[in-house]
Amino acid sequence: MNLTTHKMVIAVRRDLKLSPGKMAAQVAHAAVSCALASKKKKPEWYERWYDEGQKKVVVKVANLRELFELKVAAEDAGLVTALITDAGLTELPPNTTTCLGIGPAPDEQVDKVTGHLGLM
Repeated sequence: MNLTTHKMVIAVRRDLKLSPGKMAAQVAHAAVSCALASKKKKPEWYERWYDEGQKKVVVKVANLRELFELKVAAEDAGLVTALITDAGLTELPPNTTTCLGIGPAPDEQVDKVTGHLGLM
């Protein structure tokens, strides 16, 4: 039985070939940004997600275009999003958009937008 009803999804660009450490940092930025935005914009969803253990799923997108299409779809569905752009201090050029956080929100609403994406 699934005990969680809310989740956050972070979509990461595969075309950037991020190192594992860089990817982890970017995903963490997205998770924190989404959590803070959700606490303000969708406090009921945030509280449920937090109380359930903060489920997070990391998925992959092919490139920047797919990431932006996902952002539009998520926002059109009424979901909180956070687009992450790297400062360029380590592996990437400045202002490289790396990933997108979505949610937290009810599982079924997130799945309508992200369910077709493969796991990272």
